[in-house]
Amino acid sequence: MISNKEKNFISAVIYVHNCENEIKKFLEKLNEVLNTNFNKYEIICVNDASTDNSVNRINEFANNVSDSIVTILNMSYYQGLELSMNAGVDLSIGDFVYEFDNIYMDYKMDVVIDVYRKSLEGFDIVSASPDKNKSISSKLFYKVFNKNANNMYELETESFRILSRRAINRVQSINKTIPYRKAVYANCGLKLSNIKYETIRKTSIIKDKKIKNQRKDLAVDSLILFTDVAYKISIFISILMMIVAIATGIYTLYIFICQNPISGWTTTMLLLSFSFFGIFTILTIIIKYLSILIDLIFKKQKYIVESIEKITK
Repeated sequence: MISNKEKNFISAVIYVHNCENEIKKFLEKLNEVLNTNFNKYEIICVNDASTDNSVNRINEFANNVSDSIVTILNMSYYQGLELSMNAGVDLSIGDFVYEFDNIYMDYKMDVVIDVYRKSLEGFDIVSASPDKNKSISSKLFYKVFNKNANNMYELETESFRILSRRAINRVQSINKTIPYRKAVYANCGLKLSNIKYETIRKTSIIKDKKIKNQRKDLAVDSLILFTDVAYKISIFISILMMIVAIATGIYTLYIFICQNPISGWTTTMLLLSFSFFGIFTILTIIIKYLSILIDLIFKKQKYIVESIEKITK
Protein backbone atom coordinates (compact mmCIF):
# COMPACT_ATOMS: atom_id res chain seq x y z
CA MET A 1 0.00 0.00 0.00
CA ILE A 2 1.46 3.33 -1.04
CA SER A 3 1.25 6.09 1.57
CA ASN A 4 1.12 9.75 0.63
CA LYS A 5 2.13 10.82 4.11
CA GLU A 6 5.23 12.94 4.64
CA LYS A 7 8.37 11.01 5.54
CA ASN A 8 9.92 13.71 7.74
CA PHE A 9 9.76 13.02 11.46
CA ILE A 10 7.74 15.74 13.19
CA SER A 11 7.91 16.94 16.79
CA ALA A 12 5.15 19.08 18.30
CA VAL A 13 6.17 20.92 21.48
CA ILE A 14 3.20 22.32 23.42
CA TYR A 15 3.30 24.69 26.38
CA VAL A 16 0.91 23.63 29.14
CA HIS A 17 0.05 25.66 32.22
CA ASN A 18 -3.33 25.34 33.92
CA CYS A 19 -5.36 24.65 30.79
CA GLU A 20 -7.35 21.58 31.79
CA ASN A 21 -10.45 22.71 29.91
CA GLU A 22 -8.72 23.07 26.54
CA ILE A 23 -5.69 20.77 26.41
CA LYS A 24 -7.42 17.47 25.58
CA LYS A 25 -9.47 18.95 22.76
CA PHE A 26 -6.40 20.65 21.34
CA LEU A 27 -4.36 17.43 21.46
CA GLU A 28 -7.11 15.47 19.74
CA LYS A 29 -7.33 17.97 16.88
CA LEU A 30 -3.56 18.25 16.56
CA ASN A 31 -3.10 14.49 16.61
CA GLU A 32 -5.71 14.09 13.87
CA VAL A 33 -3.85 16.52 11.63
CA LEU A 34 -0.43 15.01 12.31
CA ASN A 35 -1.64 11.44 11.91
CA THR A 36 -3.29 12.27 8.60
CA ASN A 37 -0.23 13.94 7.11
CA PHE A 38 2.88 12.34 8.68
CA ASN A 39 4.18 8.81 9.03
CA LYS A 40 6.12 9.46 12.23
CA TYR A 41 5.65 12.15 14.82
CA GLU A 42 5.84 12.84 18.54
CA ILE A 43 3.92 15.15 20.85
CA ILE A 44 5.78 16.76 23.75
CA CYS A 45 3.66 18.50 26.39
CA VAL A 46 5.75 20.79 28.59
CA ASN A 47 3.92 20.99 31.90
CA ASP A 48 5.05 24.24 33.51
CA ALA A 49 4.03 23.41 37.10
CA SER A 50 0.30 23.26 36.41
CA THR A 51 -1.83 23.19 39.55
CA ASP A 52 -5.02 21.94 37.89
CA ASN A 53 -5.85 18.68 36.11
CA SER A 54 -3.98 19.44 32.88
CA VAL A 55 -1.67 16.43 33.26
CA ASN A 56 -4.64 14.12 33.87
CA ARG A 57 -6.26 15.38 30.67
CA ILE A 58 -3.05 14.70 28.73
CA ASN A 59 -2.94 11.16 30.11
CA GLU A 60 -6.58 10.64 29.14
CA PHE A 61 -5.74 11.65 25.59
CA ALA A 62 -2.60 9.50 25.47
CA ASN A 63 -4.44 6.41 26.70
CA ASN A 64 -6.88 6.65 23.79
CA VAL A 65 -4.33 6.85 20.98
CA SER A 66 -2.00 4.14 19.72
CA ASP A 67 -0.32 5.76 16.74
CA SER A 68 1.72 8.50 18.40
CA ILE A 69 4.38 9.05 21.04
CA VAL A 70 3.23 11.37 23.80
CA THR A 71 5.74 12.79 26.25
CA ILE A 72 5.00 14.88 29.33
CA LEU A 73 7.93 17.00 30.40
CA ASN A 74 7.30 18.24 33.94
CA MET A 75 9.17 21.37 34.97
CA SER A 76 10.34 21.42 38.60
CA TYR A 77 8.57 24.70 39.28
CA TYR A 78 6.98 27.50 37.27
CA GLN A 79 9.68 28.77 34.90
CA GLY A 80 7.72 30.62 32.26
CA LEU A 81 7.06 30.15 28.57
CA GLU A 82 10.56 30.72 27.16
CA LEU A 83 12.54 28.37 29.41
CA SER A 84 9.84 25.71 29.30
CA MET A 85 9.68 25.74 25.51
CA ASN A 86 13.48 25.67 25.32
CA ALA A 87 13.37 22.50 27.41
CA GLY A 88 10.78 20.94 25.11
CA VAL A 89 12.70 21.79 21.94
CA ASP A 90 15.90 20.37 23.46
CA LEU A 91 14.06 17.10 24.10
CA SER A 92 12.57 16.90 20.60
CA ILE A 93 14.14 14.71 17.91
CA GLY A 94 12.09 15.67 14.86
CA ASP A 95 13.40 16.84 11.50
CA PHE A 96 10.90 19.68 11.93
CA VAL A 97 9.62 20.97 15.26
CA TYR A 98 6.34 22.76 15.88
CA GLU A 99 6.26 25.25 18.75
CA PHE A 100 2.80 25.86 20.18
CA ASP A 101 3.16 28.65 22.73
CA ASN A 102 -0.51 28.36 23.62
CA ILE A 103 -3.40 26.02 22.86
CA TYR A 104 -6.14 28.56 22.24
CA MET A 105 -7.06 27.81 18.64
CA ASP A 106 -8.38 30.78 16.72
CA TYR A 107 -7.37 29.12 13.42
CA LYS A 108 -8.39 26.18 11.31
CA MET A 109 -6.13 23.16 11.81
CA ASP A 110 -5.25 23.24 8.11
CA VAL A 111 -2.95 26.14 8.96
CA VAL A 112 -0.73 23.67 10.82
CA ILE A 113 0.03 21.92 7.53
CA ASP A 114 0.25 25.19 5.61
CA VAL A 115 3.26 26.32 7.66
CA TYR A 116 4.95 22.94 7.10
CA ARG A 117 4.46 23.13 3.34
CA LYS A 118 5.78 26.69 3.38
CA SER A 119 8.92 25.50 5.17
CA LEU A 120 9.53 22.99 2.37
CA GLU A 121 9.89 25.93 0.00
CA GLY A 122 13.21 26.76 1.63
CA PHE A 123 12.24 28.57 4.83
CA ASP A 124 13.82 27.28 8.03
CA ILE A 125 11.36 29.08 10.31
CA VAL A 126 7.72 29.66 9.41
CA SER A 127 5.23 31.23 11.80
CA ALA A 128 1.45 31.67 11.75
CA SER A 129 -0.11 34.96 12.80
CA PRO A 130 -3.74 36.06 13.18
CA ASP A 131 -5.08 38.71 10.85
CA LYS A 132 -6.82 40.48 13.75
CA ASN A 133 -7.61 40.28 17.49
CA LYS A 134 -4.20 41.60 18.40
CA SER A 135 -4.18 43.31 21.78
CA ILE A 136 -3.23 46.96 22.14
CA SER A 137 -0.31 46.07 24.40
CA SER A 138 1.06 43.62 21.83
CA LYS A 139 0.75 46.15 19.03
CA LEU A 140 2.57 48.75 21.10
CA PHE A 141 5.34 46.35 22.12
CA TYR A 142 6.06 45.15 18.58
CA LYS A 143 5.90 48.68 17.21
CA VAL A 144 8.53 49.87 19.70
CA PHE A 145 10.60 46.70 19.30
CA ASN A 146 10.69 46.72 15.49
CA LYS A 147 11.41 50.43 15.34
CA ASN A 148 14.46 50.08 17.60
CA ALA A 149 15.79 46.67 16.57
CA ASN A 150 18.13 46.14 13.66
CA ASN A 151 16.38 43.01 12.41
CA MET A 152 15.86 41.94 8.83
CA TYR A 153 12.51 40.48 9.88
CA GLU A 154 9.94 42.36 11.93
CA LEU A 155 8.37 40.59 14.88
CA GLU A 156 4.63 40.29 15.35
CA THR A 157 2.05 38.30 17.26
CA GLU A 158 2.41 34.58 16.49
CA SER A 159 0.17 31.66 17.45
CA PHE A 160 2.68 28.94 16.58
CA ARG A 161 5.63 28.22 14.31
CA ILE A 162 7.66 25.42 12.77
CA LEU A 163 11.45 25.13 12.81
CA SER A 164 13.75 22.96 10.76
CA ARG A 165 16.42 20.96 12.58
CA ARG A 166 19.00 23.19 10.90
CA ALA A 167 17.38 26.26 12.47
CA ILE A 168 17.43 24.67 15.93
CA ASN A 169 21.08 23.67 15.56
CA ARG A 170 22.02 27.16 14.31
CA VAL A 171 20.27 28.94 17.18
CA GLN A 172 21.77 26.64 19.81
CA SER A 173 25.26 27.02 18.37
CA ILE A 174 25.28 30.82 18.50
CA ASN A 175 23.54 31.31 21.85
CA LYS A 176 24.38 30.05 25.31
CA THR A 177 20.74 30.49 26.22
CA ILE A 178 17.63 31.71 24.43
CA PRO A 179 15.84 34.38 26.49
CA TYR A 180 13.32 35.37 23.80
CA ARG A 181 12.98 32.87 20.99
CA LYS A 182 11.30 35.07 18.39
CA ALA A 183 14.03 37.71 18.60
CA VAL A 184 16.79 35.09 18.44
CA TYR A 185 15.14 33.40 15.45
CA ALA A 186 14.92 36.73 13.64
CA ASN A 187 18.67 37.20 14.14
CA CYS A 188 19.87 33.66 13.34
CA GLY A 189 20.62 34.42 9.69
CA LEU A 190 18.26 31.85 8.18
CA LYS A 191 15.22 32.44 5.96
CA LEU A 192 11.99 33.19 7.77
CA SER A 193 8.42 33.42 6.56
CA ASN A 194 5.05 34.21 8.06
CA ILE A 195 1.56 33.06 7.16
CA LYS A 196 -1.46 35.18 7.98
CA TYR A 197 -4.60 33.22 8.76
CA GLU A 198 -8.21 34.29 9.16
CA THR A 199 -9.26 34.11 12.79
CA ILE A 200 -12.31 31.96 13.38
CA ARG A 201 -12.94 33.05 16.98
CA LYS A 202 -11.61 35.39 19.59
CA THR A 203 -8.63 34.15 21.56
CA SER A 204 -8.95 33.61 25.29
CA ILE A 205 -7.78 36.40 27.56
CA ILE A 206 -4.87 35.41 29.78
CA LYS A 207 -6.01 35.44 33.40
CA ASP A 208 -3.08 33.70 35.09
CA LYS A 209 -1.10 36.30 37.05
CA LYS A 210 2.15 34.34 36.73
CA ILE A 211 1.94 34.38 32.95
CA LYS A 212 0.98 38.06 32.87
CA ASN A 213 3.89 39.06 35.12
CA GLN A 214 6.30 36.84 33.20
CA ARG A 215 5.28 38.42 29.90
CA LYS A 216 5.75 41.91 31.30
CA ASP A 217 9.25 41.05 32.54
CA LEU A 218 10.06 39.39 29.21
CA ALA A 219 8.92 42.47 27.28
CA VAL A 220 11.18 44.77 29.32
CA ASP A 221 14.16 42.41 29.11
CA SER A 222 13.68 41.95 25.37
CA LEU A 223 13.57 45.69 24.70
CA ILE A 224 16.80 46.14 26.66
CA LEU A 225 18.59 43.10 25.24
CA PHE A 226 17.54 43.08 21.59
CA THR A 227 16.94 46.77 20.84
CA ASP A 228 18.72 50.06 21.42
CA VAL A 229 15.86 51.55 23.43
CA ALA A 230 17.93 51.68 26.63
CA TYR A 231 20.86 53.21 24.75
CA LYS A 232 18.63 55.94 23.31
CA ILE A 233 17.15 56.64 26.73
CA SER A 234 20.58 56.93 28.32
CA ILE A 235 21.80 59.24 25.54
CA PHE A 236 18.67 61.39 25.86
CA ILE A 237 19.11 61.67 29.62
CA SER A 238 22.80 62.48 29.23
CA ILE A 239 22.07 65.28 26.74
CA LEU A 240 19.23 66.54 28.92
CA MET A 241 21.51 66.66 31.95
CA MET A 242 24.14 68.53 29.97
CA ILE A 243 21.52 71.13 28.99
CA VAL A 244 20.35 71.38 32.61
CA ALA A 245 23.94 71.74 33.81
CA ILE A 246 24.65 74.49 31.28
CA ALA A 247 21.38 76.28 32.09
CA THR A 248 22.08 76.01 35.80
CA GLY A 249 25.58 77.39 35.28
CA ILE A 250 24.23 80.35 33.30
CA TYR A 251 21.61 80.95 35.97
CA THR A 252 24.26 80.79 38.69
CA LEU A 253 26.39 83.36 36.85
CA TYR A 254 23.37 85.60 36.42
CA ILE A 255 22.59 85.46 40.15
CA PHE A 256 26.25 86.05 41.00
CA ILE A 257 26.64 89.07 38.67
CA CYS A 258 23.25 90.72 38.96
CA GLN A 259 22.09 89.97 42.50
CA ASN A 260 25.34 89.32 44.39
CA PRO A 261 23.96 86.54 46.64
CA ILE A 262 25.52 85.81 50.01
CA SER A 263 25.61 82.09 49.41
CA GLY A 264 25.40 79.84 46.36
CA TRP A 265 23.99 76.97 48.34
CA THR A 266 20.64 76.92 46.52
CA THR A 267 22.04 76.76 43.01
CA THR A 268 24.69 74.25 44.06
CA MET A 269 22.11 71.93 45.53
CA LEU A 270 19.93 72.23 42.45
CA LEU A 271 22.87 71.35 40.25
CA LEU A 272 23.84 68.40 42.40
CA SER A 273 20.26 67.15 42.57
CA PHE A 274 19.74 67.19 38.82
CA SER A 275 23.19 65.75 38.14
CA PHE A 276 22.82 62.86 40.54
CA PHE A 277 19.34 62.14 39.21
CA GLY A 278 20.75 61.76 35.70
CA ILE A 279 23.74 59.74 36.85
CA PHE A 280 21.66 57.28 38.82
CA THR A 281 19.18 56.89 35.97
CA ILE A 282 21.99 55.97 33.60
CA LEU A 283 23.52 53.65 36.20
CA THR A 284 20.17 51.89 36.56
CA ILE A 285 20.12 51.10 32.86
CA ILE A 286 23.75 49.95 32.91
CA ILE A 287 23.09 47.71 35.90
CA LYS A 288 20.13 46.18 34.08
CA TYR A 289 22.37 45.44 31.11
CA LEU A 290 24.94 43.80 33.35
CA SER A 291 22.38 41.70 35.19
CA ILE A 292 21.02 40.32 31.91
CA LEU A 293 24.53 39.60 30.61
CA ILE A 294 25.37 37.75 33.82
CA ASP A 295 22.19 35.66 33.52
CA LEU A 296 22.99 34.78 29.90
CA ILE A 297 26.69 34.01 30.31
CA PHE A 298 27.33 32.70 33.79
CA LYS A 299 24.14 30.88 34.79
CA LYS A 300 24.77 27.46 33.27
CA GLN A 301 21.48 25.87 34.35
CA LYS A 302 19.02 27.06 31.71
CA TYR A 303 16.05 25.23 33.19
CA ILE A 304 15.30 22.53 35.74
CA VAL A 305 13.24 19.47 34.83
CA GLU A 306 11.38 17.50 37.48
CA SER A 307 10.66 14.38 35.41
CA ILE A 308 9.98 13.07 31.90
CA GLU A 309 7.13 10.62 31.37
CA LYS A 310 6.81 8.80 28.03
CA ILE A 311 3.38 7.42 27.29
CA THR A 312 3.16 4.77 24.57
CA LYS A 313 0.86 1.89 23.81
